[in-house]
Amino acid sequence: MDRLVDAAFAHASRHAEGAVADYIPALASADPALFGLSVVGVDGEAHEAGDTGSRFSIQSISKAFVYALLCDAVGHEEALAVVGVNNTGLAFNSVVAIELNDGHPMNPMVNAGALATTALLPASDAADRWHLIQRGLSLFAGRDLALDEEVYRSEAATNQRNGAIAQLMASYGRITEDPAEVVDVYTRQCSLLVDAHDLAVMGATLADGGVNPVRGVRVVAADVARDTLAVMAASGLYENSGEWLFEVGLPGKSGVSGGLLTVAPGKAGIAAYAPRLDGVGNSVRGQIATAYLSRVLGLNVFVSTAYIPTA
Repeated sequence: MDRLVDAAFAHASRHAEGAVADYIPALASADPALFGLSVVGVDGEAHEAGDTGSRFSIQSISKAFVYALLCDAVGHEEALAVVGVNNTGLAFNSVVAIELNDGHPMNPMVNAGALATTALLPASDAADRWHLIQRGLSLFAGRDLALDEEVYRSEAATNQRNGAIAQLMASYGRITEDPAEVVDVYTRQCSLLVDAHDLAVMGATLADGGVNPVRGVRVVAADVARDTLAVMAASGLYENSGEWLFEVGLPGKSGVSGGLLTVAPGKAGIAAYAPRLDGVGNSVRGQIATAYLSRVLGLNVFVSTAYIPTA
């Protein structure tokens, strides 16, 4: 396994395409040369290469785990009724998608759905909601996750579009909490610091039916892990979600800081950090390395025979 991870890392390292995200000023300073690859199995064993200890803000990858916390708290039916699970086919921050569906967010992996997910978490106030999210994601990671204050301040100063999305959904009655407070909590959750190893552990927790394999602690119910992986498979890589599922065949979720999480159900979490992104916001090297591992390990959920490289 170590040899294959090293091979995937070397294969992806040859690529220097893509650009670091700059629409959030604090992300523009990321070192484009950083690259870490981590695989954590459901036995808790890690296989890693590169800069797996380099920390970055979790960004949109948080959406999957907050959705899992919501499903665990309110149940499958209520979460489905309010948030939905269908791909929009439009940009992750699309306002048009909201209007076309009478204010109903189509899935929790786009910003409208993520804001609704955050707002729906049962909490007494915004501070309590933030505490639930920080604690919940820390349980997934198996350690206490801290807030990146610089990224939080940078995003808070530039997230007017998310504010508009929250206001629009509130006008439809889809968000009943204070929209400004919801956006603030959402911005905080996206600003939590993780590294590739943390993400792989979080993915392995979903792969293991909701049990953190390193700590041996159940974080969410098994059916919640299943539902979360289904949504990730359908909508986790923005407008390229269908192509990702076609080529790689695994649930995944990306973030604009350069993180990419993929889950092989029952087997492992695969995480990469490489800040250079393609045109829709997915890590270039992360996609290449993960696709390589999916092929050589036979992880694609639609096939059962491992690919044997000829060289």
